[in-house]
Amino acid sequence: MNLLAQLAPARLWLTIGVAFRALRRNSLRSALTALGIIIGVSSVVAMVAIGNGAQASITAKVAALGQNLLTVFSGPRRTGGVNSGLGSASTLTIADADALQREIPGIAAVSPEVTTAAQLVANGRNWSSTVAGESPEYLAIRNWKLTAGSMFTERDVRSAARVAVIGSKAAHELFGPINPVGMNVRVRNIPFVIIGLLESKGAGVGGQNQDDRILIPYTTAMRRLTGDRYLRSINLQVRDAAAIESVQQQVTLLLRQRHRLPPDQEDDFNIFNQKDVAATVDSVTSVIKLLLGSVSGISLVVGGIGIMNIMLVSVTERTREIGLRIAVGAQPAAIRLQFLLEAVALSLSGGLVGVILGIVISQLIGRVSGFVVAISPESIALAFGVSFAIGAFFGFYPARRAAALDPIEALRYE
Repeated sequence: MNLLAQLAPARLWLTIGVAFRALRRNSLRSALTALGIIIGVSSVVAMVAIGNGAQASITAKVAALGQNLLTVFSGPRRTGGVNSGLGSASTLTIADADALQREIPGIAAVSPEVTTAAQLVANGRNWSSTVAGESPEYLAIRNWKLTAGSMFTERDVRSAARVAVIGSKAAHELFGPINPVGMNVRVRNIPFVIIGLLESKGAGVGGQNQDDRILIPYTTAMRRLTGDRYLRSINLQVRDAAAIESVQQQVTLLLRQRHRLPPDQEDDFNIFNQKDVAATVDSVTSVIKLLLGSVSGISLVVGGIGIMNIMLVSVTERTREIGLRIAVGAQPAAIRLQFLLEAVALSLSGGLVGVILGIVISQLIGRVSGFVVAISPESIALAFGVSFAIGAFFGFYPARRAAALDPIEALRYE
């Protein structure tokens, strides 16, 4: 039978009252004892909130890359054992992009991509930005919307038209608050007409500002700006998220066949799988959250040891009181419950203050640093559960020792 079952309800409430009166008699010592739990719980709540915020932020950035996205990069090319990097080799062509869309049914949209850095001049200002040659399907693939104007068309691609869709950062640097749609911008001294303004997306997974760019037809970029005959990459949107791995295998087989690669030769392209990246990010952030929580949990254990030490001191100080209570008929179960309740009350009160302090700290960190924090009810419930468990675990031995005192020896204790 447990301790509560061994006591009548009246004696139970009497025991609870005695326990709380004992804590109030030594309020300063009780507060200092609970401090370890307060620090531990606040650390756990704050660290978990920061970890949750980081996970949500990175997941959102991965999702912002597009829906069911596969990106095929040319290369990497190795020269003398040195990796030249994604998109550095001349291996992907417009014909490859056309073949992928034509021969693989699982692909919903394709956007060949060519990128370069260029100086933009407009409205008496100049700004260095990224110029990306894309197809009209690029916005659908990347799940990107326009706040004004429209996207260029297939006709613009076929004619290599000098039209552009500008990102919000580049637009702000060149035109300020003016709507840029209909305005002219010179890219490497070649005039373009801005026909659309992109919705702001902020920083991407790599930290680069996605809004600091200008989109033009990929044929225009290749013929008028870069002179390239090869693509940097090909963006693919898969129709069904469940079929991403299957489509990736089909893309690999088709490109190897088109590039006439023998079985013993490695791929001359690389495929970026958004789903794999999301899974990797989730795994990494989960490990970080576990590590942060574990480090913070050490202070909870230290706080629990502090509770046990103080409760042992309390048992020693109140030895005569315990002996007197046993002598007049107090049950050992009541003695055990009293000291166990004192330990649990100390731990839970520290947990309550720690949760409040942890929420305040995490919010302050978020406001000062601009870092996203996400406080979850599960972490708060876990903090209270751990506080109770620590109080019960580290309070059990002192409570048992108090109940096991010999009343005669206890009354003789000085």
